Amino acid sequence: MSTLTKTYLLYLFIGLFGLNLFAQEELTQTEIESIQESIDFDINFAQKNIDNNEYYKAQDDLEQALELAQQINDNKSIGLIYSKMGKLYYIQENPEEATKILVKAIEKQRFAKDNINIAETYKTLGLVYLKQKKEYNNAIDYFNSAEVIFENEDLHSFEAETKMYKADAYYILKNYEMADELYEDAISLSKRYQHNQLLSINYLKSGLTKAALNNIEEAEELAELGFQIAKKNGFIDIISTGYKIKSDIKEAAGDYKTSNSLLKKHLKLNDSLLQVKRSYLAEDKKLDFLYENPIEYQKEREADLQKEANSSWLEKLTTILSIALITILSLLTLSLYKNNNIRLKSNNILHKKNAELTVAMEKAELATKTKANFLSTVTHELRTPLYAVTGLTNMLLEEDPKPEQIQHLKSLKFSGDYLLTFINDILQINKIEANKVDVEPEVFNLKKKVENVISALNNSALDNNINIHFEYDRNLPENFNADQLKISQILINLIGNSIKFTKDGDIWIRIIQQKVSGDNLEVRFEIEDNGIGISEEKQQNLFESFSQGSIQINRKYGGTGLGLSIVKGLIDILKGKIYLKSELGKGTTFYFELPLKRSHEEVKVEKTTYFKDVDEIELSNIKILVVEDNKINQMITRKILNKMNLYCDVVDNGEEAVDKVKTGNYDVVLMDIHMPGISGIEATRMIRAFDRELTIFALTAVTIEDKMQEFDEAGFTDIIPKPFKQEDFERKLYNALMSEGSQISQE
Repeated sequence: MSTLTKTYLLYLFIGLFGLNLFAQEELTQTEIESIQESIDFDINFAQKNIDNNEYYKAQDDLEQALELAQQINDNKSIGLIYSKMGKLYYIQENPEEATKILVKAIEKQRFAKDNINIAETYKTLGLVYLKQKKEYNNAIDYFNSAEVIFENEDLHSFEAETKMYKADAYYILKNYEMADELYEDAISLSKRYQHNQLLSINYLKSGLTKAALNNIEEAEELAELGFQIAKKNGFIDIISTGYKIKSDIKEAAGDYKTSNSLLKKHLKLNDSLLQVKRSYLAEDKKLDFLYENPIEYQKEREADLQKEANSSWLEKLTTILSIALITILSLLTLSLYKNNNIRLKSNNILHKKNAELTVAMEKAELATKTKANFLSTVTHELRTPLYAVTGLTNMLLEEDPKPEQIQHLKSLKFSGDYLLTFINDILQINKIEANKVDVEPEVFNLKKKVENVISALNNSALDNNINIHFEYDRNLPENFNADQLKISQILINLIGNSIKFTKDGDIWIRIIQQKVSGDNLEVRFEIEDNGIGISEEKQQNLFESFSQGSIQINRKYGGTGLGLSIVKGLIDILKGKIYLKSELGKGTTFYFELPLKRSHEEVKVEKTTYFKDVDEIELSNIKILVVEDNKINQMITRKILNKMNLYCDVVDNGEEAVDKVKTGNYDVVLMDIHMPGISGIEATRMIRAFDRELTIFALTAVTIEDKMQEFDEAGFTDIIPKPFKQEDFERKLYNALMSEGSQISQE
């Protein structure tokens, strides 16, 4: 029987009895780890071959890795392999295959939550749409998605590269202003992270954009700067591009002779580079690879070798059987082909829809980030005048106002405090949604903390003729190591909510021990009132932002509807649970359970008075510099310091602040952030260049969490947010001066 007949019989056997005959037993952990090592080796080897322009070898390595990754169902590796295959198809100028395989990569990477590699896939997909499909808006969408992830993951060189490609798309769309801005951003990042290759090409492209904006002189300077960096480092591709860009700029300047000379240099060098690239992608390269790999070559030659099989005395019989088998297999193949076509069409539709949904999701994430940046800017602009409103109101109330003015000033103070609370609530919601809230545990007395919260809210309760009852479980310890600030925020919101919706009634606050496991306890907090209650319909959405019972309730009782949303977010962060029981007209009970850790340490009692016990002579020796451009804020800060018997010099810009510090012997600098000229951050960096020890506070209205890393890098000692509480301001100043060992002597 011929080899051909045996092959057909084998195919038929497989078709009749199924592939289950070859099913493998479940792999052990050791086998999985061994396969994973092989996958990693193949991927790394493929990358080396890509770097060496051995694309066919790289493709073979990736196919081997893919087979192993599918064997152990490793989605992360499968996604990475698809991503690299897509890049190979892009290099080989096969955009359709590249798009298809890159979309599959995104699906796997999203499932595996492989953020870093999914960003690289987005970038490659953007390049396919930019350079091969010529669909520039789609390219920008993918670059935006990649840029957001690179920025979040602090991969700034990748971010710079993505900004450059996005700028390329805007340049082609003739949106030169946007392209110019993005090239400048890419230059800034490349400089900061010393990426010379990106720096040189971005200088060149920025020069071309400046020329399009009719700024020829700056265009020539930037292009020459980029060209010299490329020459110094031997970046041949960029040198070729540099000749072309410099030629275009000279043409725009009307210097056609120089333009023509530069263009000839570009064409000569570009031809050489194209020949090299074609040699890497030539069919001969594939044949060389096959000859170097006998197994692959054997597969290619198998069909030819079968044709050369010797005839035997069973040739006629085998021919008849072969025809019969071929007929059966042809029918099966036709059926499979039709089914496969249907499946492929469905898959293509699904892939396209998934890609569209992915882009839409990334757009939503970008919109969320934009919203966060907008909120940060708006709240800064609101906090700055609020600093003046609250500061001046407090001063006027303390300066013996006329009796008829007191009520007006108290109303103004209430309005300022309400607006500040509203701004802080919006920021808190924004931070919770962005997962930017950290747990900050410290040792505190839980019973005293609750009593302090009740004491702070008691006046509001008395105004509504409410009696507050507090019960603390006798078996429950008092000292815990937990985030007392967040627990206070939760209690203030819940108790304040009960006070708001209860009149002529009672509120019961109970703290009860639930479970104990060593020092780990589960503690139950209950806040019960006999107020107006909540309908079952309204209970469903009660913990959502801006949710209240009704418009009438909002008008009657006030508030923004953010309090309970903040409570739910904070309890989730503390790994607790909150529940609600309420009946309309009979009252409401909120109860939540938190895991807390008992502390055996003593609770530190903080000092409540600071500069009152310090000798005036010692205080007069302290030198404070206030750096603030707003005249009203200058006056308020000066008066607050004067009330503490502290005196200061005031300057209104960063340059003057640096000069003052150089010539004066200051103990503390209060530095505003947003000022004309250089910012407070830049001024602080300049001061730190010659004075590492000086205490510098950032006196700022910006959203601190968004700028904390930048403040730390600049060298600020601490941050005092505006508008600030008098006690916090005094405490930070006192602690800083005491730790400096300055003129203040401890009593």
